[in-house]
Amino acid sequence: AVYIVFSLIPLISTFYNSFFENYMVGLMQVGPKFVGFDNYKAILFNGDTLLYLKNTMIMWLMGFIPQILISLLLASWFTDLRLRLKCTGFFKTIIYMPNLIMASAFAMLFYAIFADQGPINNMLNSMGLPTYRFLAEVAGARGLIALMNFLMWFGNTTILLMAGMMGIDPSLYEAAEVDGATASQIFRKITLPLLRPILIYVMITSLIGGMQMFDVPQILTNGTGDPMRSTMTLIMYLNKHLFSKNYGMGGALSVFLFIITGVLSLIVFRFNKTNDGR
Repeated sequence: AVYIVFSLIPLISTFYNSFFENYMVGLMQVGPKFVGFDNYKAILFNGDTLLYLKNTMIMWLMGFIPQILISLLLASWFTDLRLRLKCTGFFKTIIYMPNLIMASAFAMLFYAIFADQGPINNMLNSMGLPTYRFLAEVAGARGLIALMNFLMWFGNTTILLMAGMMGIDPSLYEAAEVDGATASQIFRKITLPLLRPILIYVMITSLIGGMQMFDVPQILTNGTGDPMRSTMTLIMYLNKHLFSKNYGMGGALSVFLFIITGVLSLIVFRFNKTNDGR
């Protein structure tokens, strides 16, 4: 019942509304008028949609690539008993804590820290370096958004990878060591292949979250996507349609985002397909 009310009905309603012209002009309601696939044509032949899709993918990759690399490194350290690391529970808690902070609060914190007169620029000025306007430069704004996504999620990814590594039979490592395998060979030939299902899960959930990126760039840029719309994401673009009560275009854009996310997820699943076809 919960699924039907909160998931299935809104999903069907979104598909239904995407085929109608339905928006407000001042106080006058236009529609709903059935227009078929006109909303989808307007989205596909609108250069803004592809630009915002590219922005979303770039910022997701900028955050995800270091996230998965750092998480793999930390997970391998925390699960390697030979290292005999101290206070691992404390460090696991520390790296997971940013995941508990609201993204909006995190964005406001970074906005204050990296402002033109913020602590980072004050430190640069004290070193004799010029002020760098992070939010006025394409690389700076995208870099801040990617950094925030990395900091918020690498702890969660590390915990998931640790769970996968701890499920690997230790006898496999012992046999590899007896055969003279190096640490890097063990990691590449044993850990990574057996960790593949967890890696696929992490990649797909991160992809879905990346495609739904909204709160961090929305707060950092006040919804403008500046500089030069380089940080405008698809969900921010969707929010503009919903804010202007253009439900037809909003529904069509939601379906477009749903299809793109599904296709990308299927591509990732395809890479995980085993030789026996399962």
